[in-house]
Formats: sequence, structure tokens, C-alpha cells
Amino acid sequence: MARYQAGEPVAFDGLYARYRGPLYRYLARHCEDPAVTDELYQEAWLRVIQARSQWRPESRFAPWLFRIARNLLVDHWRRRPAETEPIDENVVDLANPWPEVWLRLRDCAERLLKLLSGLAREQRDAFLLQAEGELSLEQIAAVTGVGRETVKSRLRYAVKRLRAGLEDCHE
Repeated sequence: MARYQAGEPVAFDGLYARYRGPLYRYLARHCEDPAVTDELYQEAWLRVIQARSQWRPESRFAPWLFRIARNLLVDHWRRRPAETEPIDENVVDLANPWPEVWLRLRDCAERLLKLLSGLAREQRDAFLLQAEGELSLEQIAAVTGVGRETVKSRLRYAVKRLRAGLEDCHE
């Protein structure tokens, strides 16, 4: 980011390559409407470009990027507080020699998505910032504006609920 901020446009390509997947998954797991996800994703990168002069070298890029994304999500939630989050159906290739394995994996993946969407928004946010954003407890606390212990608690409850709902997927 320091190189991009200093005027090297090629440096943006490295940032984009590193964070495009985690950022998109973070947004998609929150809203799960592909059109909204795409819109928020584009807006997040646009804000990175527009606000590059505001980034400070003493802060890491990932927390800064995910704070931008989270702020966009919060704005989106405020505009649509009663949003429901449908789960897309995945197509299974029944020509595969192990269709029962793929069906089981699909079932577990669908349950994980339902469990994620069923988590309290704060728990889901903390979980996704850690899982997709690879942020530390301290970084999640800074992004969300809560204490480290609150983040730990949210993560503990989220993981407990996800494990309980996926218990038979461990086999």
C-alpha cells in the first residue's frame, strides 16, 4: 500500500490479487445477494483508490480494507434492516464416481452457510473478519470498535454454534 500511495499504480495489482478473494467472501457471507455483494465489493475497492492518501504506513492494510468493507455493510444494513439472506442451491455433478461424497459435502456447505446467516450479526462479523480477513483479535477489535475480550467472546459463541450445527460433518 505504501508503494501504491507513493504513486506506483502497479502496486495496486498486488493488493488486489492478495485481498480480492477474502474481501469478496467476507461481503458475500454477510449479504449473500450476488448483486449487492458485487456492488459493495466494487465500492470497497473504489474507496481504497479514493482514500489512498488517508492510509497511514503505521497501520496494516488488511484491517484498513476490512474496516472500509464493514462500514459499507453497516450502511447497507441501515438501509435494509429486515433483509433476508437466501442460500443459493449448488449443482452437484451426479456423473462423479463418488456422488454420495459430493452430496454430503454440499449438505455440510449448505448447513454452514445457513448457520453463518443464523449467527448474530456481531458474531458473524467477528468470525468472518478472522476467517476471511485473517485479522487478529486486536485488529478485529479496532475494525469493529469493541474491546478485545468482546471479540473473543463473539468468536467463542460463533465457533461453538457452528461446531454444534456441523457435528456430523466431521466424520
